[in-house]
Amino acid sequence: RDRVKTSLKQTGKEGEAKDGMDIALCIIDKENSNIEFSGAQNPLILIRNEEITIYKGDDQPIGIYHFEKPFTSTKIDIQKDDSFYIFSDGYADQFGEKTRKKFYIKRLRQFFLKIHKHPFKKQRQMLDDTFETWKGNKRQMDDVLIIGIKVK
Repeated sequence: RDRVKTSLKQTGKEGEAKDGMDIALCIIDKENSNIEFSGAQNPLILIRNEEITIYKGDDQPIGIYHFEKPFTSTKIDIQKDDSFYIFSDGYADQFGEKTRKKFYIKRLRQFFLKIHKHPFKKQRQMLDDTFETWKGNKRQMDDVLIIGIKVK
């Protein structure tokens, strides 16, 4: 957070830009079979034994914020065949041409559950195809980044 605020020249003064970022980060510790997760607005999704577990990020961005508090860090024990996803909000926030509604995170979570057993190359194609079909001729609203991790 401090480096982002320095880069954006944020001091909290009136009239200054209040830009920030949402982010999800994780550290994979193979030796101890766990992942440490921290998020600013963004979650981590775990799929294990066909069930979804959501690890929510803190309800604050990185960058200047009026109620800054330390970010929470969560350690998650990992097991063989676990699938994890972290992502930007761009996919879920995309408006659909036909529905004129957002894709929403709930639909994205269910889509992860549907595709998680496929190889990542296939998952990417399914995600791309679904996004383009949903978006149709609508303008893309935001950046889209999805990172998937499979425990072997």
